[in-house]
Parts: sequence; C-alpha cells; structure tokens
Amino acid sequence: MPELPIYPLSEEHKMIRDAARDFAQNEIVPIAAQFDESGEFPHETIKKMGSMGFMGIEIPEEYGGAGMDTLAYVLALEEICKADASHGVIMSVNNSLYCHGILKFGTEEQKKKFITPVASGKAIGAYSLTEPQSGSDAGTMRSRATRDGDFYMLNGRKSWVTSGPVADYFVVFMMTDPEKKQKGVSAFLVEGHTPGLTRGKKEPKLGIRASATSELIFENCRIPAENLLGREGEGFKIAMTVLDAGRIGIATQALGIAEAAYEAARQYAVEREAFGQPIGAFQGTGFKIADMKTRIEASRLLIYNAALAKEKSKADGGRYSLEASMAKLFASETAMYVAHQAVQIHGGMGYSRELPVERYFRDAKITEIYEGTSEIQRLVISRSELGLK
Repeated sequence: MPELPIYPLSEEHKMIRDAARDFAQNEIVPIAAQFDESGEFPHETIKKMGSMGFMGIEIPEEYGGAGMDTLAYVLALEEICKADASHGVIMSVNNSLYCHGILKFGTEEQKKKFITPVASGKAIGAYSLTEPQSGSDAGTMRSRATRDGDFYMLNGRKSWVTSGPVADYFVVFMMTDPEKKQKGVSAFLVEGHTPGLTRGKKEPKLGIRASATSELIFENCRIPAENLLGREGEGFKIAMTVLDAGRIGIATQALGIAEAAYEAARQYAVEREAFGQPIGAFQGTGFKIADMKTRIEASRLLIYNAALAKEKSKADGGRYSLEASMAKLFASETAMYVAHQAVQIHGGMGYSRELPVERYFRDAKITEIYEGTSEIQRLVISRSELGLK
C-alpha cells in the first residue's frame, strides 16, 4: 500500500508496521480460516504478539509496553486486522479499552499491578460496560457495587465482554449510587480468579469467531477498595474517555478488513475473465473498484487524523471524541460496503467458504455495532457540531 505524502512515517513507524505485516502474513493468515471455523481462541499467536510488543504499544516501557505513539499502534493494528479481525480486536481491546484507561486514571500501584503483565503480553485484559438490558444507555445498568469496609461487594451480570472467557484482568463498571444514574457509575479493577466472579456462556457469533466473547456474572464478588479506578462516580467519564481510544482501534480494525476485501476483489477483477476480457474492464466492476479504493483511503485519513488528535490530547488534556467518532463511523461503514462489493465481484465464489471474502463480510458487520453503534457515532458528531450536550 503506497504511503500518503501528507502523513510521512518515521523509520520507527515503518519498522513496527513492517514487523506487524510480516508476522500477520506469515503467522496469522495461514491459520485464520481454521480458527474462524472452530471458534477457538488463538492463544499461541496472541502470546507471540505480546512478545513482539503489539499488546501494549502506547504503554511506557516501565509498565511492560513498547513506549510508542498512537500512529504506531494504528499502523500495527491495521496489518493484524488485515490478516484476521479476531486477532485484531483482541489486540485492540488489550491496548485501548483496558491498558489505556488504567494508564490515564490509575494509581502508580494499579499501573504496576494491572498494566505490566497485560502490556507485556503475559496476560490478557478485558473491558466490561454492557449489560443485557444496558448497551448505549449506561445509566440504566443494574449491576451494583457496595462499599464494605476496606472492600467493595460486586453483584450483577455483564454481557458481550470481548476476551471474557480468557481474560486475566477486567475493567468493570458498576453502579455505586443508582439514584445519580450515569453520575453514579464507578469503575473497578477485577482479577479473573476472584471468588464470586464466573464466566457465562461463550457467545456464538456471526463473525470475529476466534475472539472469545461471554457474559460475566458477579455474585458477592469481594474486591479490595484499592481496586477502585479513579473516584466513585467517575465511572461514566472513564468509560467514555476510554471509548474514544477504543473507537480509533475499531476504525482501524474496519480499515484492515476493508483492505483485505478490496485486495481480494481487485485481484479477482484482473484475473477473472468474461466475454473475452477481465471483469474489471467492465464499467460495472471498475466503478466498484474505484469507490472501494476511495473510501478506504478516506477512512485511512480520518483514522490517522484521530490518532494525531489523540497524541495532541496527551499534551493538552483535550478530548478527541469528534475525530474518533468520525473515523469509526466512516471506516466501519466502509468495511461493510467494501466487503459487500467484494462478495458481489466474486459472484458465486464470493459466497463460498473456500475463499476468505465471506469471512471479511461477516467480520465487517460488528464494526458498525460495538464500541458505539453507527447511530451513536452520528449522535456524538451531530451534538458536537450543534453545540448540544
């Protein structure tokens, strides 16, 4: 993929991009279909990704990370997602939803204990906000955390937890003051082996099947009060701040899926012939290729812009919600569009499981749903532009 001159990459950026590309093509591509079919979690390749520094790219070296910037994270994640979206979302959640929140809001002790093993790839982190009846409207969550001396007692049921069945540590959001609704949400750090925490059923998903997803059930789960992340009542602010970072990750996941689908379609349009010429020579197919490529490059620019906005926020403390939401909205809808057109260009073969195009199509859909649906992204963007809360 040619570099865009307005985003020149440093040698360090090129190195991590190329390392991720080589690893993805040599280690992930050969097994992606197998793990999609079985639905098993790819433990071995995730461990290797950790040893290469991919599971904590923006985390300082003192906490087990690679100490790089957001653009480096985006470049590496794009290559992983191009090979397999399941590996990509595991990497994304580890970096953004889990590590980023603790790095930004945690105490020094919390960073050392809860980030270091995860950023170094020795453990897996997860993020738990959604409940069966509470998705976009976090103020209606029913789970409860009550103070009990030097401990908190956690009770409730969380759902759709990415890496839930295998995670070693969780960032969990629960109500500490239900009367305050969103302002009564608090965030907690929970170790996976804590008594009272059980993993629910593994979800049978349409796509990203190798990424394990499950419920978490808390029944008098007792954790130390020192595991409170931030202060009581700051949970919703923490969740939304972390989701800004997470949306850059999902936008990048969508970009990787779109690129893989596009490259498959472009190659097929050149090689497949009909009526004595490549099908790409027909305007109906050629225009699809043109639109796919244009949307992909527009998505890339929005993602890189969001990455730079996040870097700027590290210096001035500002938010980058608008940039992250625009990138996530456009890239996810691009992934769905490109994957759909790739299936169409392949015709009957696009519907066959013998080729990866149908997997790209199935994997693309979730990017329009999790970490804020397309409708929520439009709400964030429109309210920002209209000056509404």
